Amino acid sequence: MASRVSSLRSVPDALDSDVVSAIDQRLDGVERDHDVVIPWAIESGSRAWGFPSPDSDYDCRFFFLRRPSDYAALWPPRDVIETPLDAVFDVNGWDLAKTLRLLVGGNATVVEWLRSPIVYRGDPAFRDELLALADAVADPAKIGRHYLHVARAQRLQAAPGAPLKRFFYVLRPAAALRWMRVHEGSAVPPMDLATLLHEAQVDDRTLAAADELVARKSLTRELGTGDRPSVLEDFVREELALAEARFDGAATAPTAKARDAAEAFFRRTTGL
Repeated sequence: MASRVSSLRSVPDALDSDVVSAIDQRLDGVERDHDVVIPWAIESGSRAWGFPSPDSDYDCRFFFLRRPSDYAALWPPRDVIETPLDAVFDVNGWDLAKTLRLLVGGNATVVEWLRSPIVYRGDPAFRDELLALADAVADPAKIGRHYLHVARAQRLQAAPGAPLKRFFYVLRPAAALRWMRVHEGSAVPPMDLATLLHEAQVDDRTLAAADELVARKSLTRELGTGDRPSVLEDFVREELALAEARFDGAATAPTAKARDAAEAFFRRTTGL
């Protein structure tokens, strides 16, 4: 299968070069063994979200394209490709068809992967076109409900007595909800916490508290338990309450226009 142009790479020096090399080899193996093309491969998880610990694993995610004939097969291959999971590597990806269905359905993960600051390999044109599609078809109400659901679920796991690091998984979706409130009508918030908070026009006390907590997490393998900074607790509580009033309610089905736009992108990109 012919490869697409893959010219974009953005990997910070702070990442372990041996691990990055091993991820590159895994991606090469996926393309070879599954006869697919990977037009976009990034880091997700705490490293891309901007609050890694010294022992954080590597969460590489990618989109892939199969041969046109595979999409017309009576028994098509799986729409997910997974590589062996261990304490260091978590590398898996989604077929473009799955990606587009999730995007139109309101799954914010697609947008996050497109906006990751850590890119292992990528076709800039593919990224830009898919981001433009997301901006056109992603429903802010659905994306908002996605982040609200994530924040609620994580908040239950981040109750007093739980590891303090779990609070980050509440803080980030709350920041995304704040960003969407400030950027009315947009459904493509940044991925990393620092950018979210700055672009969401958060006050200096909240920014300082978040920066201090990130700095603590970056220096210790186990952040341990402890009280959440009250200013951050207040921030989360306020943003979730506002989001509940704004996004709770019956979900709406994707519009025909959104489905048609996704279908056109899929056929154009796969050559069908």
